[in-house]
Amino acid sequence: MSGGVELNLPDCRTPVARRLPPTVTAAAFTALFVLVLSASLLVRLWLARRQIAHVLAHRESVPGPFAARIGVAAHQKAADYTIARQRLSMLQAVVDAALLLAMTLGGGLAVIVAWTETLPVSPLWRDVALFGVAGVVYGVVNLPFSWWHTFRIEERFGFNRMSLRLWLADLAKGLAVALVLGLPLLVLILWLMRVAGREWWLWAWITWMAFQLLILIVYPTLIAPLFNKFTPMRDEAARERVEALLARCGFRSAGLFVMDGSKRSGHGNAYFTGFGKAKRIVFFDTLLARLAPDEVEAVLAHELGHHKLRHVAKRIAWSAALSLAILALLAYLAGAPWFYGGLGIPEAMLPVAMARPGVALELFLLALPVFTLLLEPLSALYSRRHEFEADTFATTQASAASLVLALVKLYEDNAATLTPDPWHSAFYDSHPPAAIRIAHIEALAGTESSAAARAEPNAAVEAR
Repeated sequence: MSGGVELNLPDCRTPVARRLPPTVTAAAFTALFVLVLSASLLVRLWLARRQIAHVLAHRESVPGPFAARIGVAAHQKAADYTIARQRLSMLQAVVDAALLLAMTLGGGLAVIVAWTETLPVSPLWRDVALFGVAGVVYGVVNLPFSWWHTFRIEERFGFNRMSLRLWLADLAKGLAVALVLGLPLLVLILWLMRVAGREWWLWAWITWMAFQLLILIVYPTLIAPLFNKFTPMRDEAARERVEALLARCGFRSAGLFVMDGSKRSGHGNAYFTGFGKAKRIVFFDTLLARLAPDEVEAVLAHELGHHKLRHVAKRIAWSAALSLAILALLAYLAGAPWFYGGLGIPEAMLPVAMARPGVALELFLLALPVFTLLLEPLSALYSRRHEFEADTFATTQASAASLVLALVKLYEDNAATLTPDPWHSAFYDSHPPAAIRIAHIEALAGTESSAAARAEPNAAVEAR
């Protein structure tokens, strides 16, 4: 335009994202990361201290509802066991936080990235090597905690039955299973991140869910037998009651099995495993040695409640939705320079780091637990709700009194504290506190007895 005003029009060839000021900087993300990590650590330590103080304050006397069922010595053992575990967890929380800082802001992961970049292999296998080295670092740091828990705490309270040789053998088997199953999954996801375009996260999610389904199918018959021996249930009295319960509930399984849990621990448990026609019901031999047939039936009725009420399917659906959202978030962060810079990758290394999907995936997996702290109490609340529902179902299929007796024995045998701190329990516990759970079952039994009593006169009138 002649003699007019010069117009400053935007260059349309420049992407809009480059013309807009950044909404997040690496420094801001670093500050946020440190703030949330510090808050997370402080919350965990505060909850652990509350648990220790609360359990210690109630150590000398058994709660009223359990006074006639559990002795003072067993109650004190449970208190001491709980306190010992909490003290170890506090130390591990501090070490984990320090290791995370060392790997991110301390430059540990950047060093591993720089070293793997020099390897004479393809970029995909450099990322695999990155995961391998990081895994070794975390394994070495956490190994002493595992050893101390097994050979000091569990040994001190009479639960450990493992030799050092068996413990090392389990570590070797676990590593072998992780390599056989986990390595192909890692390679496939890293490959998808490279070649599947912007929608790679959808393909990765499908891959992840298929892997989860595969594990459900192969675990009972291929993985679990590597660590334990499973034999058909031979206790005739218990087996008859269990089979009658299964028939009443219309549940089909691939068999009733007893696992040699006593080979490693004195703890007792029972669980369902498998998927579809591969479903199995497994009892620890330690549990069967302690419970009467009617109590075994009641415990199984609770587990069947989870199945009949579709709790497992609901949790799988929730996990699928959450993992989809997490992968979508990763896809966004993988293209954000501030994400790398904020977690310790130097600016000079950004081109290399952003060209390697494995760096984004490793950083994301390291930082994610810090930002998902609030999901833990929500998940625990959801799980406790399912436990109440399963207990309610169990009282309709088996004796509520037998279920109470079985639970009390399990609390005593597993040294589970009867007096957890309410805040700690609400945040972490997947099962309701013992006193609340027992009261709920006894209330259900009382309601059913009252209903039966009210129904008897009506039945007599109809008979006349």
